[in-house]
Amino acid sequence: MKHYIKVILGLAVLLLTLSPGSLLAQVRVGAGRSTEPVASTDDLLNYANPKEYEIAGLRVTGTRYLDPNSLVSLAGLKVGDKTRIPGEVVSSAVRKLMDSGLLDDVEMFAEPAGEGKIALMFRVRERPRLYKVSFLGIKKGEQDQLKDKVKLNLGKIVTNTITKNTQMAVRKFFIDKGYLNTKVKITTVPDSARNNATMRVLVDKGQKVKIAKITFEGRTEVDESAVRMKMKNTKEMRFGRVFSPSKFVPKKYEEDKQKLIAYYNKLGYRDAVIEHDTVIHTGANAINLNIAVNEGRKYFYRNVDFSGNYLYTGDQLREVLGIKKGDVYDPEDLDKRLNGNPGQDLSSQYMDIGYLYYNAQPIEKSIDGDSIDLEIRIFEGKQATINRVILNGNTKTSDHVVMRTVRTLPGQKFSKTALIRTQRELSTLGYFDPEKIGINPVPQSDGTVDIEYTVEEKPSDQIELSGGWGGYVGFVGTLGLTFNNFSARNITNFNAWRPLPAGDGQRVQLRFQANGSQYQVYSLSFTEPWLGGRKPNALSVSASHTVYQTFYDPLNPYSLYQGLKGRKPTGSYTNTAFTVGLGRQLKVPDDFFSLTNSLSFQRYDLNNLDIFQIGYSNGVSNNFTFNTTLSRNSIDNPQFPRSGSSFTLSGSFTPPYSAFRKTSIESEKPEDKYKFVEYHKWMFDASWFQSVFGKLVLSTRAHMGFLGSYNQRTNIGPFERFVLGGSGLAGQGQFALAQDIIGLRGYDDRSVYTADYDRTSTPQERSRGGVVYNKFVAELRYPVSLNPSATIFVLTFLEAGNNWGSYKQYNPFDLKRSVGFGARIFMPAFGLIGIDYGYGFDKIPGVKDKASGQFHFTIGQQFR
Repeated sequence: MKHYIKVILGLAVLLLTLSPGSLLAQVRVGAGRSTEPVASTDDLLNYANPKEYEIAGLRVTGTRYLDPNSLVSLAGLKVGDKTRIPGEVVSSAVRKLMDSGLLDDVEMFAEPAGEGKIALMFRVRERPRLYKVSFLGIKKGEQDQLKDKVKLNLGKIVTNTITKNTQMAVRKFFIDKGYLNTKVKITTVPDSARNNATMRVLVDKGQKVKIAKITFEGRTEVDESAVRMKMKNTKEMRFGRVFSPSKFVPKKYEEDKQKLIAYYNKLGYRDAVIEHDTVIHTGANAINLNIAVNEGRKYFYRNVDFSGNYLYTGDQLREVLGIKKGDVYDPEDLDKRLNGNPGQDLSSQYMDIGYLYYNAQPIEKSIDGDSIDLEIRIFEGKQATINRVILNGNTKTSDHVVMRTVRTLPGQKFSKTALIRTQRELSTLGYFDPEKIGINPVPQSDGTVDIEYTVEEKPSDQIELSGGWGGYVGFVGTLGLTFNNFSARNITNFNAWRPLPAGDGQRVQLRFQANGSQYQVYSLSFTEPWLGGRKPNALSVSASHTVYQTFYDPLNPYSLYQGLKGRKPTGSYTNTAFTVGLGRQLKVPDDFFSLTNSLSFQRYDLNNLDIFQIGYSNGVSNNFTFNTTLSRNSIDNPQFPRSGSSFTLSGSFTPPYSAFRKTSIESEKPEDKYKFVEYHKWMFDASWFQSVFGKLVLSTRAHMGFLGSYNQRTNIGPFERFVLGGSGLAGQGQFALAQDIIGLRGYDDRSVYTADYDRTSTPQERSRGGVVYNKFVAELRYPVSLNPSATIFVLTFLEAGNNWGSYKQYNPFDLKRSVGFGARIFMPAFGLIGIDYGYGFDKIPGVKDKASGQFHFTIGQQFR
C-alpha cells in the first residue's frame, strides 16, 4: 500500500525559495514516498544534502477549464529533465504557475518513481471567472454608460489587475463628468460551486466640483473677456449659466489651457506660455483657479523669402501666400496658407500640376525685436503621373458609376484639387457615407502614383408614409417610394433584384396621395444622370395625375359633414402633367455650373368647380411651358452641408398667345380666356454655408419669385402663383392647384399675403396666391449625430418674407419676420423629417392680430 507524507514548508524556507507574489497565494510544496526503499522523505527534504533526480512523470490535477498540458508547459519542466530536490528549479516551477495569474492555489507533490527518478504532481485551484458585474450607488443610465465604457468581458479570469483597472476606469468616468471626489470600492463574490465570481462595484460619486473663481495673472495685452471665452469648458459659477456648465473637469481644463495659448499665438504672441496654474480647494465641492500667463511680445512679419524654388519665382509665391510686411505673425494662418486651402494654398500651386512630393518648411530665419524674417524652404521634387485608380467598398454601386465621378484618371498628372473635388463628388452622390470616404495616394518606385479610394455604402432608398388633416379634403395619406441608385439595364436580370435592380445611379420615384375617392394624386419620375454614359447629361422624365371631387351642395349647408357613401360629386377637377428635361454640366465659368432645359405640358379640366373662385368653373386649360435653369452647386454634403454654396436662376415661359389675338383677352369668357395658360415666371434661390467654429455652421438663404404677363392688355392669371406661410408642405390637407408653396415659420399655412391698396386680404385672395414674393433666412446649425443611418442636427433661425398680390404694392423691405428653433433628422429610409417652433412678430390683417408662435412639421427637403 502506498502512503504519502505531505510536508508543509516553513515560512523561512518560503522566503528563501519563493517570490513575494507567490507568498500571497499560499503556495505549498509537498513530497511523497513510495513503499519501495528508494528514497526516504528525509532524503527529499534534506536541504543540506540535495540530490539529483530524473523527472519520470509530470501531471496536473484540479483543473476545470484550463488545459493541464498547458500548465505543465508553464511550469518550465518536462519529463527527462534532471533536477535537484530540494532545489530552486522546483520552487521556480511553482512560482511560474502562480505568476501566470490563472491560479489561486498551487500544491506540488513528489513521489519516488524508481532508482534516481521522481514523479511530480501539481494540484491547482483555478481563479474564478467573471460571471456578472453589478454597479451600485448610481443611476441606471450611468450604469449603462459604464458598461459600454468599461469593457469587461464576461468569462475572463478575475485578477488583481482587472479589479484595479476597473476601479480606475470607473473613477475616471465620473471625474470626466466633474465628480472629482468619486470613491470606488470593488468586491468580488466567488461561487465556488461553479468557479464563478460576481464583481460588485460600489460608487460614491459625491457632488460635482464647481469652479468658484478664475483669476488670470500677467494678462495685460489681451482683453480678459476674450481670454475667458477661449476657456470654453472651464467657466466660473454664476447665476443663469446653463449651456456652459462650471464643473471642473481636469481633462477639459488641460485642453482649454492649450487652446488659450493657441489663441495667443494666433494674435502674434509667439512666446506666450502658462508659467504655472494653481487649483485651490475652497470647500468640499468648490475650487478657485489661478492661472499665471506670460504673454510675451507681439510679433509681425518683416521679410518672407523662399529657397529651393525653381518652378516659380519668389514674387509669384509671395503673391499666392498673401503675407505682407507688417502682418501679424500667426503660425496657424501660415500653415493654412501653405497647406490648408485646396486650390488656393501654396501646396496646390505645385501639387495640382503633378508635384506630389512637394514640401515647404517655414523657418524663422531672424528675430529682431518684434519682427520676424521667415524663410520658406521648398523641395519641389519630380512630377508624378497617376498609374492606377483603385476602388474599394462599393459593394452595391457599379464601378463605372463611381469612376465617372472620379477626376483623377490614369495617365493624368497628380492633382491635389482634383483629389479633393473627387471626394466632394462622391459625397454628393448620396450612395456613400460622406464621413468615411477615404483617399490614399500610394507612390510607386517608378515615380508614378496609385490613387486608392475607399467608400462605405449606405442605404439610399427612401419610403414616405405620412398623413395630414385640414383644408378642403380632410385627412390625406401619402405613400412614396424613391430608389436613388436604380439600374434600368438590369430589369430583365432577375438575379440582380435585391429586392430591385440597383447600382447604376438612376433615380425612380413613385408617389401616391389620397383620402379616398375625393382626392387622389399619382406621380412617377425617372432620372438618368449620365445619358449615354460618357458625359454628365441628365435626362429626366416625369408624369402626374391629380383628381379632386367636391360633394358640397350649396342648397344643403350640412353636406360637408355628411358621409360620401352613395353620393355623387357636385364638381370635379383633374390635372394631368408630363415633363421631359435635359441638363448638362458646363465648363465656363467653372464646372460647378449646370444648365437644364425642360418642356412640360399640363392639362387642367374643371367640371362645375370654381376652384380659383374667379367665376371659372367649367372648361379645359392647357399649359405648355419651356423652362431653363442655370445653377451652380458647390455644397460639400447634401445631408449636412458645412461649406459651399448653391445658386439657381430659372425662367419659365409659355407661348405669348395674347400677341396673336385680335380681341382683348379680358373681354372673353373664362373658359376661352384660360384655354391656353399664358405667363412668364422667374425664380431665384441662393444658399450659402460656412463653418463658424467647431461643428457650428451658418446657413443663409435668399429666395425670390416673380410672375408676369407679356403685355399690359393681359392680366396675370390664377396659375403658377405663390402661396407663403407655415411649413411649406403642399397637398397635406391643403389642396394646391398649380401653385408654388413656400414656407414661412411662425405664421399659419398660406396666410402671408399683402393685398392691393393696403386693404385686408380675403381668404379667397390668400388661397389664390401672389405674383411676387421674397424670403430671407439665416440659420445656425449644430450636428448631434452625423451617423449615415440617422443624421440629426438642431438649429435656430431668423426668417423674413412676404407675398404681394400685385407689383403696385411690392416693397422688398416690407417683410413679415420670425425667429425660432428646430431640429432635423435624416434617415435613409424616410428622408428628411423636421420640427420647428417659430414666433412671428408681425400682424397680418384678418389673419394674425398679434405676435404669436406655433410649431411646424416638415417632411422632405425644403428648398424654399
